[in-house]
Amino acid sequence: MVVENLVQDRLGHATFGLITALSALTLVVAALSDLGLTPYTVKRVAAEPGFLQETFPTLLPLRGWLNAVALAAMLGVGWVLGYRGAELALLVAVGGALLLTQYGQFLRGTLQAHQKFNTDAVLSVVEKLLLLLVVVALLPIGLTLHNYVGARLGAAAFTAVLLYGLMTRLFGRIRYRWRWPQARSALSASLPFAMMTLLYGMNERIDMVMLERLASPTEAGYYAGAYRWVDAVMMYAWTVLPLFFAKFASVQHEARQQRKLLWFGQRVLTLPLLFVVAFVLFRGEVLFWQFSHSTAGELARMSTCLKILFVNVLVHAFFAIYSTLLTSTTHERAVSWVVAGSIALNVGLNLVLLPRYGAVAASLNTLACAVAVSGAYLVLVARRTGVVLPWRILSRLLLAFGMLCGAWYVLRTGLYLSWWLEAGLMALVYGLIVLGTGLVQKKEIQQLRPGKGIKN
Repeated sequence: MVVENLVQDRLGHATFGLITALSALTLVVAALSDLGLTPYTVKRVAAEPGFLQETFPTLLPLRGWLNAVALAAMLGVGWVLGYRGAELALLVAVGGALLLTQYGQFLRGTLQAHQKFNTDAVLSVVEKLLLLLVVVALLPIGLTLHNYVGARLGAAAFTAVLLYGLMTRLFGRIRYRWRWPQARSALSASLPFAMMTLLYGMNERIDMVMLERLASPTEAGYYAGAYRWVDAVMMYAWTVLPLFFAKFASVQHEARQQRKLLWFGQRVLTLPLLFVVAFVLFRGEVLFWQFSHSTAGELARMSTCLKILFVNVLVHAFFAIYSTLLTSTTHERAVSWVVAGSIALNVGLNLVLLPRYGAVAASLNTLACAVAVSGAYLVLVARRTGVVLPWRILSRLLLAFGMLCGAWYVLRTGLYLSWWLEAGLMALVYGLIVLGTGLVQKKEIQQLRPGKGIKN
């Protein structure tokens, strides 16, 4: 995030908006380069030690050929969308970097399957760290579009080669061996993962491509600067929800246990995000501190988009866990249809509103789709799972958020404090609100003290 903010500030919103739109396009099309093979491979290697020597020699070249198919598809889609000449060359470089990164993630799957999580964690940041060092080195001589994209491609290539070398050192050299029955079996088993990845990728990234094409690269840059913070904050949700996915799956035939997990998970997911959303609504402008080359009008437009998008985060904070409950209890197809409907709604709204209202319309469209999808999740949970919806907890969470925003508004109008002092004071106030509304009880806090433990 720090690197992207710095690069956007130096290259300008229009240039970075084009890069981000091309990156979003590659992320959608790049689902072709994996087709769910990475999660499939991790699962099989972890369960069957012989899989690495028997089938992996076929998957390695298959994965490489899929990269070539995906790159060709990117060029075709780019041409259809109106990219020509230098823009297509830029798409090849951006897409190539992403495909190399995904190939590296595929290779890292062997480490994850063998429980080498520390090594995997270090390798997961190698590319980002290398890119940061190159960008910092380029600043004195001047950061340009071409040397930044070249740095991304070089960092991705170096990391992929490093991962391949490490894999062969740890597990021995794996000779390529093409066996069509094995490839066909792997593709058939991994296809459900690919479909979900494609739908979610389109739902999250299509706004950026359409905004750049229908409005302008500058508007795409404003949206990218704001949406980057959404991605960062939602990492908390994407870290917590897989834990509950496994828990829900383990009790998928026990509605009572699912209800207890849902009620507990609702608080774990929502409470921290409520404070973050309130901070952005009242102090979001401070998050653009790196944009020293932007005008006051540009910062104001990004701040407007940021605040709208964080209302979208608020919606996810309340309702994302219902999607996790559904997908973990054999209702994946219904969720896929909901996401597909969201994509159709989003595209329709974008076609009508983006040309006139730009980044602000993209933010509002994202929020509208989140509300529609969340409502569908609630209906599906109520009708298909037999789990009682926690309306009382939802009401208390909404009350706590309203009280927090009310207190923050009073503080802003009554005192003029530094943003960090204001945030610290409101964190204390929020803690009292959470206790006062009964969302967290004193006995639960006491059980977290050393030597106490949590009683069943």
